[in-house]
Amino acid sequence: MRPARGGGGGTKGEALRDQEHGQEHDREHAREPVQGHEREPRRGRPRSEAAERAILQAVVRLLEEGEPLAGLSIERIARTAGVGKATIYRRWSDKEELFMDVLRHIEPPEPPLSGTSGLADIFASLESMRRRGLAQRNSALLYNVFAQMKTHPKLWGAYQSTVIEPRRVAVTAAVRRAVAAGELRADIDAELIEELFVGPMLLRTIHRKEAPLDDDLPERIIRAVLEGLRPRDGEAGDTAADPAADTGR
Repeated sequence: MRPARGGGGGTKGEALRDQEHGQEHDREHAREPVQGHEREPRRGRPRSEAAERAILQAVVRLLEEGEPLAGLSIERIARTAGVGKATIYRRWSDKEELFMDVLRHIEPPEPPLSGTSGLADIFASLESMRRRGLAQRNSALLYNVFAQMKTHPKLWGAYQSTVIEPRRVAVTAAVRRAVAAGELRADIDAELIEELFVGPMLLRTIHRKEAPLDDDLPERIIRAVLEGLRPRDGEAGDTAADPAADTGR
């Protein structure tokens, strides 16, 4: 009987050790969610990027299949992408904001501007416009999307404010840097100078689809603006110094 009690005492000690081991295991187990939570951003970020890619590609796929912009709903996009609607609304507040990212996804990427040079950044912006113009001519998808956007005032307005206006501001800032560096005259309004540089490229890429977009077009535009349109000395006869003289003013 005594050995049995001794054995019972041993069993109790083992049970106590087992209990202590179980408590330690429970403490370790309780810490696991915290550690898992710390690692969650590293695991979650790729999934988030994958979901975003799937959503953008779903919109592109639907447009390529001939779905009009007006017919695209968040529910349809979510179903095509294999995600929930909440996943889309966590990233984009509305359909217009989503479409802006889709356009950035399918258009040629924006060039990195130095933010310090003047004429070099103007050249980079003009070259980017030329490449976008070529892309629209060569891509039925881009051409159709832009044609449809112009019939949707809200969408077209969003494109103007979130895409076009920042580009205009960037070129105008480059003009001001060029003026400060002595590359351009300081007595002409910076926004007018920006329009003189950008206008010819916009005309060819948007309004004259048949006009050539040669590789050297940005350089030619910049040279023409810098040199002006008056004939060089000896290339023509006397001309009126005052442009109003031809109108009899």
